[in-house]
Amino acid sequence: MDSILVRGNGPLNGQIPIAGAKNACLALMPATLLSDEPLTLTNAPRLSDIRTMTQLLQSLGAEVTSMQDGQVQAMSCHGSINTRAEYDIVRKMRASNLVLGPLLAREGHAEVSLPGGCAIGARPMDIHTDGLAKMGAEIDLRDGYLHAKAVGGKLKGAVIDFPFASVGATENILMAATLARGTTVINNAAREPEIVDLATCLRAMGAQIEGDGTSTITIQGVDRLHGATHRVVTDRIELGTYMLAPAICGGEVELLGGRIDLVGAFCEKLDAAGISVEETEKGLKVQRKNGRIRAVDVTTEPFPGFPTDLQAQMMALLCTAEGTSVLEEKIFENRFMHAPELTRMGASIEVHGGTATVKGVDKLKGAPVMATDLRASVSLILAGLAAEGETRIARVYHLDRGYEHVVRKLSGVGANIERVQGE
Repeated sequence: MDSILVRGNGPLNGQIPIAGAKNACLALMPATLLSDEPLTLTNAPRLSDIRTMTQLLQSLGAEVTSMQDGQVQAMSCHGSINTRAEYDIVRKMRASNLVLGPLLAREGHAEVSLPGGCAIGARPMDIHTDGLAKMGAEIDLRDGYLHAKAVGGKLKGAVIDFPFASVGATENILMAATLARGTTVINNAAREPEIVDLATCLRAMGAQIEGDGTSTITIQGVDRLHGATHRVVTDRIELGTYMLAPAICGGEVELLGGRIDLVGAFCEKLDAAGISVEETEKGLKVQRKNGRIRAVDVTTEPFPGFPTDLQAQMMALLCTAEGTSVLEEKIFENRFMHAPELTRMGASIEVHGGTATVKGVDKLKGAPVMATDLRASVSLILAGLAAEGETRIARVYHLDRGYEHVVRKLSGVGANIERVQGE
């Protein structure tokens, strides 16, 4: 099993290109199931999760061609459709459940295995299935599969009130509603940029959608969708992650393609911690203002609040801040698994339920550590960049799911980092 070696060696300087958003692309790809015409995505990230979604779509009968070193995904679903999403593929990735809505909308029935993904807490499918049931779907869980059937062969519009702003459920219902009879209204909808990106793509395919980016989305169903070409939005989580590299190590790094509107709440916390973020013609430039990082308190919230997917990386920064920081995790209940690994590097962290208290130390020290999930793995890399000596991060297969060319991008700005093949 591969590992990554990081040796702290001072400030970072240069440019890092930011890829298209993984979470946006994973929702956009199933949209090809809604049309028999081609859907082409540009600026796609080159990640193992994208390959997994490709395998899933191909198993359902879609043609998927990867071009330009994976940055273009050309898809077509003009033939017969297999409506069963098998466990062997779905178990690898949570986002596999996003084929449920499109399959129901197009074919009127589907069998989708319960999904897998990072073990960061319970993420039940009830909110997805309850919404589809309101649209006229009968759904039964048998043998680990969701067996869904649209009464009368076609979904119908409905008013759906989510108990919380679920990104995945918003995406599933949004896609399903584009081909439903009548009007669907999603109340308490997720507002993330990935939702707006999906709605933008669906509109380019002929869907009638209003209100994306707000808590109420209205969809008027149409008879059919056509093909389109769509550019995937910048990955705000990769952007935020690499913004923390010069914050932790010092130096000045420009993030190519970065946009402040994607990371507004995150930038507010960086400013409070003593980190400068400036817009440039090409993206965002990040550097410390002066001196040691200051402690700040962080509470994760749905967009536009502080992203849960940046909590682990922010904790790595705050390990050497001046003062005590409190991080409250309100999205996933099991998302502090990186804390014990950071403690192995000399951090002072106490976790009680959904709250972590971080007392800043003068310096972290390199140590062998283990990645427990996708975002935890990159938080340990960031910590290693600021630590004395060598840090070896094991189980980095998590990393390949969400960050393309992480070694190349960080070494390009001066980091001492390498990937070591498994023994």
